[in-house]
Amino acid sequence: MQKSIATLCSIVALALGLSLPTAKALTREEIQTQSIKALHKLLDQNPTAQALAGRAVGILVFPKIVKGGFIVAGQFGEGALFQGNMITGYYSTAAASIGYQAGLERYGYALFFMNQKALEYLQKSNGWSLGAGPSLVVVDKGFAKTFSTSTMKSDVYACVFSEKGLMGGIGVQGQKITRIHPR
Repeated sequence: MQKSIATLCSIVALALGLSLPTAKALTREEIQTQSIKALHKLLDQNPTAQALAGRAVGILVFPKIVKGGFIVAGQFGEGALFQGNMITGYYSTAAASIGYQAGLERYGYALFFMNQKALEYLQKSNGWSLGAGPSLVVVDKGFAKTFSTSTMKSDVYACVFSEKGLMGGIGVQGQKITRIHPR
């Protein structure tokens, strides 16, 4: 059974052009280029992200997160923090989960920091575990219908984009964001 599911995941990954993360870390220039491209694409295609960006004090963009596993899954990605039109830091995100899940997927996400206190929490922590610290709201397509500047009450909003792959199931997940210093 496990062998069949692993084979299925491999076939899905190949069909969708996904690749597992390699041991080679991205360079500063690669992270910068991918993050800028992903942020522009997100803002061009998502009016809610555009509205959030107009009020955010910082935007942390992870252009490519790769997640995969069976029962136990892991994910990893690297991205850049934008303040205004400048990149002010580089970060990695990693997570592990356990539960009823199987598959492989790739996606990106952006965190919109709506106040200085939330942004400082990210910058001063030795790794921010999502769910601890500033309040976080994940923005989905349904959220856009009720979103307005008067309903914006959270410290951080997350927008997921460019989803590819197949990862099904329910899991308990702990995700950590850590500042990195790429070469």
